[in-house]
Formats: sequence, structure tokens, C-alpha cells
Amino acid sequence: MAFWDKLKRDIKKGIDEGLHAFKEGTTVIKKRAETLSDDVKNKVKVFELKQKIQVHLTDLGGRVYEIASDRRRNPLANDKVKAIVEKIKKIEAQIEKIEAREQKKASAARTARKAKKRAGKTGARKTAAKKTVTGRRTKKA
Repeated sequence: MAFWDKLKRDIKKGIDEGLHAFKEGTTVIKKRAETLSDDVKNKVKVFELKQKIQVHLTDLGGRVYEIASDRRRNPLANDKVKAIVEKIKKIEAQIEKIEAREQKKASAARTARKAKKRAGKTGARKTAAKKTVTGRRTKKA
């Protein structure tokens, strides 16, 4: 009976360890998916802002052309042209802000990965050192 009890206990232990590893894996995947969805949202936002800039540039070109057809007027002195240029500058600032935030996140993620990698290497060295220190030596007769 002891063999079967031990076998049952070992199987249960293996299943428990497998479930624990699975839960950890799903947690990591969930965090990664959230990060990816944030990245995608930000890329879509930047794309939409660039589309707005494109619309404003088209409008700006039309206005400048209209004003430039009258050679006596300066397009840059027109209030509507100035307003469109200001809108474009504001949108560009929004894009720069989003991209800077993304770069900061990416940099922090790279730093964290490097630190984790370094910690893993030093952890392996410590484990190897412990094995040599705590290993048993037999006396030769």
C-alpha cells in the first residue's frame, strides 16, 4: 500500500506544480496582452491624429491657394491660415507626447528585462557556488 500512496502523492504533487506553472503562465500572458492592447490603442490614436493633420493640411493648402491667387494678399497674414497652422501644431504636440510615453515604456521594459536577465545569471552563479560549498566530501582511506 505504501507504494500506491507514494505514487498517488507524487502524481498529485506533479499536477499541483503543473497547475501552479500554468497559472503563472496565464498571468504573464494576460499582462503581456494588456500591454499589447495599450500599444495598439496608442498606435491607432497616433494614426487618427496623423489623419487629422492630413485633413488640416489639405484645408490649409486650399486656403493658401485661394489667397495666393490674389497676388496682393499674404497667405501667412490670414487669420484662418494661422488658425489651421495652430491646430496642426497642437496635434503634432499630442503625437509627440504619445510617442514619448511609448518610448519611455519601451525603455523601462528593456531595462526590466536586462535586470531580470542579470539577476538570473547571478542567481545561477550563486546556486553553483552553494552546491560546491554545501556538497559532501568523502574521506579517502
